[in-house]
Amino acid sequence: MSANSNAQRLVVVPDAEEFDSELRASSTTTSETVVCSYCFGTGMEVMTGKGARRCQCRTRDVQAKLLEAASIPRRYSECMLSNYQPAKNNGSQLRGFNYAYRLLREYPEIDHGLLFMGTVGVGKTHLSVAILRGLIEKGVSCLFYEFGALLKEIQGSYDSLSQTSELKVLAPVFEAEVLVLDELGASKTTDWVRDTMMQIIGMRYNERKLTIFTTNYFDERHSERDEALEDRIGVRLRSRLYEMCRTVVLEGEDFRRTFHDAL
Repeated sequence: MSANSNAQRLVVVPDAEEFDSELRASSTTTSETVVCSYCFGTGMEVMTGKGARRCQCRTRDVQAKLLEAASIPRRYSECMLSNYQPAKNNGSQLRGFNYAYRLLREYPEIDHGLLFMGTVGVGKTHLSVAILRGLIEKGVSCLFYEFGALLKEIQGSYDSLSQTSELKVLAPVFEAEVLVLDELGASKTTDWVRDTMMQIIGMRYNERKLTIFTTNYFDERHSERDEALEDRIGVRLRSRLYEMCRTVVLEGEDFRRTFHDAL
């Protein structure tokens, strides 16, 4: 059986497409106030013979707010497990899908995050965002940050004219129930960068907060010119990641280049 057929058989994330269409519908504004036909604006839906429960309209509102707060870039806003397609005969990408699906299915009864490791364009960010979207559907507070952008925000907070502070920038990163840090190790390595990475990841490590990472760097050097992930983030931090996350290596061609060649 091909990897594509396996992927189609394994795509069973509950109501992912339905949730996506509901979010689009909930974002549509009209000039009239629409009253929910289930709870009539009370927020509680009466179930005949069973009492009352929180109405689905309020659940959708919460999910929409969580999705907005997650700060997922528009480029990845449509990434879901239901539209992730491993490359043909690519076992590593299929394994990556399985790990992502298992985390989503078993959360919160899970102790380890994921470290997606691979070259550009193999689906690391797609899988990470897909996990966030699935968790948001469950009502989980999530946050996405590209690591270089986070470092720039922290640096910007040091400006005397800034309207924010380092603590204000970092508070959501520390507090998010599930965090995706994309492109770990991509920023130029300096003492400040390493100290900041240690502060962020060390805090989540100590608080046992679930974190998902992506990186273009591997644990093994493929040539003398290559840098390993440990070279980019330091020995202490790589050690913590071994305990925090399962390392998932994704292989394959850059799908963006394949897309470009098809134009």
